[in-house]
Amino acid sequence: MKKTIFYCIALSIIALISCSSPKKVKTANGADAKEAAEQITPNNNTQEMTKVLLKTTLGDITIALYDDTPAHRDNFHKLVNDKFYDGVLFHRIIKGFMIQGGDPDSKTAKPGQRLGSGDVGYTIPAEFVPAHFHKRGAVCAARMGDNVNPQKASSGCQFYIVDGTVYDNDKLNMIAQRTGKTFSPEQVQAYTTIGGAPFLDGDYTVFGEVINGMEVVDKIASQQKDGADRPLEDIKIISATMLR
Repeated sequence: MKKTIFYCIALSIIALISCSSPKKVKTANGADAKEAAEQITPNNNTQEMTKVLLKTTLGDITIALYDDTPAHRDNFHKLVNDKFYDGVLFHRIIKGFMIQGGDPDSKTAKPGQRLGSGDVGYTIPAEFVPAHFHKRGAVCAARMGDNVNPQKASSGCQFYIVDGTVYDNDKLNMIAQRTGKTFSPEQVQAYTTIGGAPFLDGDYTVFGEVINGMEVVDKIASQQKDGADRPLEDIKIISATMLR
């Protein structure tokens, strides 16, 4: 598997799950759901976090990097200071799932060129923190597949931002039963209100979140693309700048 993440379509996941009934999870709805969503994103502790401004051809995205994933935080910080991300493309987009970038080969890619295998020659050990999961707006590290990377080490440069889909109780239970994952009350609240990609939890390191510019993420995810999910018109990170 190249340094990309494979998209698991929700309906395909559901079709593979047996019909037994696991313990139900509680879903917020109505006014409670709106209040929950406001509480979930952005993280209340982001004021003290390291922040990065990504200026793209479709608008600005500000992300905060988690302090309890220090290897990923420091690596991203270094790459930003080295201007590594200036000029790279968001080379893979899937509406309702994620947008992916960071492939250095994308800086000089020709139209239609397949991307996703470029790297910086090293990986980063996984940093799985239960409090950080694939909610909408999560910033995560791409990686090689389990068959060649059983330690789930992260790419040294490629990352993705979760666009996400909202799940109901039944779909979350199906994913939990199919994958053996257990979702905390915080995860359930997030996935049933603002959405995310719950089937990736515990498999890819989540090391930050979008604190401003999710409308830009949505816009990027909605662009026309080819059969390899590359946008037909290049979407470039013009510059990446440390804000703190």
